[in-house]
Amino acid sequence: MDQKTRFSIGYFLFILLFMSAIHSIFFQGAQFKRIPYNEFRQLVNQGRVERVDILNDRLRGTLKDKDLRDGRKKFFETAKVEDTDLIPMMEKAKVRYQGVFAPPWVVQFITSWLLPLGILFAIYAVVLKRMGPGQGVMAFTKSKAKIYAEQEVDVRFEDVAGVDEAKEELAEVVDYLRRPERYQRLGGKIPRGVLLVGPPGCGKTLMAKAVAGEAEVNFFSISGSEFVEMFVGLGAARVRDLFEQAVEKAPCIVFIDELDALGKTRSAGPMAGGHDEREQTLNQLLVEMDGFDTKKGVIIMAATNRPEILDAALLRPGRFDRQVLVDRPDLIGRKHILKVHTKDLILSPDVNIDRIGEMSPGLTGADLANLANEAALLAARHDREAVVMADFEESFERVAAGLEKKSRVMTVEERRRVAFHELGHAISAELVEGADPVQKVSIIPRGLGALGYTLQRPTEDRFLLSKSELEDRIAVLLAGRAAEALVFGEVSTGAQNDLQRATDMARSMVTEYGMTDRFGPRSLRSEPKSLFLVGGFQGPAAGMEPISEATQREVDEEVGKILEAEAGRVKDLLARRRNDLDSLADELLEKETISGDDLRSALGTDLGDSRAAANYSKKI
Repeated sequence: MDQKTRFSIGYFLFILLFMSAIHSIFFQGAQFKRIPYNEFRQLVNQGRVERVDILNDRLRGTLKDKDLRDGRKKFFETAKVEDTDLIPMMEKAKVRYQGVFAPPWVVQFITSWLLPLGILFAIYAVVLKRMGPGQGVMAFTKSKAKIYAEQEVDVRFEDVAGVDEAKEELAEVVDYLRRPERYQRLGGKIPRGVLLVGPPGCGKTLMAKAVAGEAEVNFFSISGSEFVEMFVGLGAARVRDLFEQAVEKAPCIVFIDELDALGKTRSAGPMAGGHDEREQTLNQLLVEMDGFDTKKGVIIMAATNRPEILDAALLRPGRFDRQVLVDRPDLIGRKHILKVHTKDLILSPDVNIDRIGEMSPGLTGADLANLANEAALLAARHDREAVVMADFEESFERVAAGLEKKSRVMTVEERRRVAFHELGHAISAELVEGADPVQKVSIIPRGLGALGYTLQRPTEDRFLLSKSELEDRIAVLLAGRAAEALVFGEVSTGAQNDLQRATDMARSMVTEYGMTDRFGPRSLRSEPKSLFLVGGFQGPAAGMEPISEATQREVDEEVGKILEAEAGRVKDLLARRRNDLDSLADELLEKETISGDDLRSALGTDLGDSRAAANYSKKI
């Protein structure tokens, strides 16, 4: 007898007992109180009986007395006895009586038992049908993975752009799934697990589907959080079921998204706040990855954007022994991604994909898809026949600075302060060597707290920054505050975000990059170590590198020196350009927006200067 049959019999017995209890409680014990026959005669003689129903084997009646608790009538039941005085006695007491024909016991059994049971089973069958096959109570232990047949996966490598290195790494997996004998004849073993690592939105899930599509195999997709439920042991059972299904449908790819939800480092001690159910599920995953045979053509792929918190046992050889980085795209990658996401859009001839790629460094594939979609929506909102370049620029401003807040009304004094603040950023960005060229300056409020913004566009991708370039960046961040102090004689709260970012940058120069003479080539960064590697729970500061209070005080002093030096430098720079600052402020207050070309024309700067790599908008 299989498990499903045993469950059905058990369910039937449970319902039978349940209905029996309900029938005995509500239909017999609750409505009719059983009394002796002599007590029934006494009640009739006392005039307390209102009505009597004469059945084949019993008498049932209603008393005139009511229940003191709820005010309901009282019902009684007694055995039927051959009594010739019964009818005259009831007529004398003016009791209403009547004979009641009782249906056969078969009819009673059907109406009392079979009909309620039939209704319950009908409801049960309808619920199971709506839940679909395999979704009953026992389906809790079944894997929730979505299974895509090989013909259902329509994603190919050509649909994934900007991650050429990752595609090259995964091409070997595709080749193995297509031609496993090529590797098996030499005794080689394909990696059991491939871990896709990268920031959110870079296309890790899309890449896994592309591998399945290229290899033309079945594709199992499940999230790491779907294994762990409120019931203990379900996660481990689902892992076992997932691997059983994968072996049956081999060759195939099993993809676990957000692996960090399942594979976090296990707690090192009883006080480390572990989660027994999650750890049990993780242990089962480790066992299954060790136990299955790669010759059957089952490849385990997973994706995470937090590889640093994964358990070390997951990353050892024999499990997820190959890690593929799916990083943010470079300039060429962004152009390819934009071509993929704009191929279905009606573009105007003035749209320059190369220029859009240049002005969007740091954006992921999901960001670029959103950028193209926002541009199409803007064009439709303006009833254009095609998407123009201005729509892409406006869409990028939405992504970088937020939506325009035209309803946010500022006073005249606030608008002047915002104008000088933003022009301080813009002018200093054009006059220092290591800053990006300005694309636009605006005093139109955007986003949650930006009363104005200065948008910069880098000319090239950069991966390293020198000390002088970082100092120029700090100077540009502090220039808005310096402009306010120069013009108004005092500063406002608008430089909060600038000060925070400038301080973080200066602290990194001191503690991480070794760019000060006082500390030299030393790293003063305090990074917590993994408790799994340290061993045991040692309190909140476990794994922290000790730094003395005297050293920390020196770090603070050095950070302060860098900030004060850059603030003084940029204030002197703006003082020498005070006339340009005043004239541009009047123009900005009138137009609300100044383009980068107009700004450079007024300043007489050359756009061909070398610029730094990062793209950011300075908000107040």
